Amino acid sequence: MKFKRNTVLMVLAAAALAGSLSACAPLVLGGAAMGTVMAYDRRTSGAQVDDEAIELRGASALRQAVGERGHVNITSYNRQVLLTGEVPNEQLKQAAEQAVAKVDAVRGVVNDLAVMPNTTLGQRSNDTLITGKVKATLLDDRSLYVGAFKVVTERGVVYLMGRVTQREADRATQLTRNIGGVQRVVRIFEIITEDDLRRLDPLPGSSARAPARPASAAR
Repeated sequence: MKFKRNTVLMVLAAAALAGSLSACAPLVLGGAAMGTVMAYDRRTSGAQVDDEAIELRGASALRQAVGERGHVNITSYNRQVLLTGEVPNEQLKQAAEQAVAKVDAVRGVVNDLAVMPNTTLGQRSNDTLITGKVKATLLDDRSLYVGAFKVVTERGVVYLMGRVTQREADRATQLTRNIGGVQRVVRIFEIITEDDLRRLDPLPGSSARAPARPASAAR
């Protein structure tokens, strides 16, 4: 299994479509296309640090649990972990989840590992392109705050993570479903209210943060 870790990725629309330019190249476990647009991140600084640590420690735990027997991607957003990729059997799928759940600061795991052969390099490259298209589309829409979203793509399935209002969640889902190559959209959001959103200052340097309701996953 190849392991890479997801870090900060700032993508302009053209760069996202090309899939070749970023302010900081993403580091991902396995080959899934992942990325975070971090401008004015709605997470607290503590949560962002924890997410980086969770991905690092989770990578180590997954090496121990799965080794070279599968292709596993780990993404953490506000201490909620998403596992995507492929493993050869249900036992390894459960072993991967159990290993990551024990990592410090993890408050939940969404295990969407598929029991099937590993994807090809061509399939993963296509996922990277789809991720770029999704991020460019979100960036283009003036009703959305792109820094609130993290995008992960695996086998044409797009996972949307973030702290967003119901309005933002629905709009982002609608836009993503209309992008060529997207097979399905899985939403893993923390829903905040419109009042919470108004209390979040979008200006650089703001320390304002609003509490979110528990994470929810919807397909």
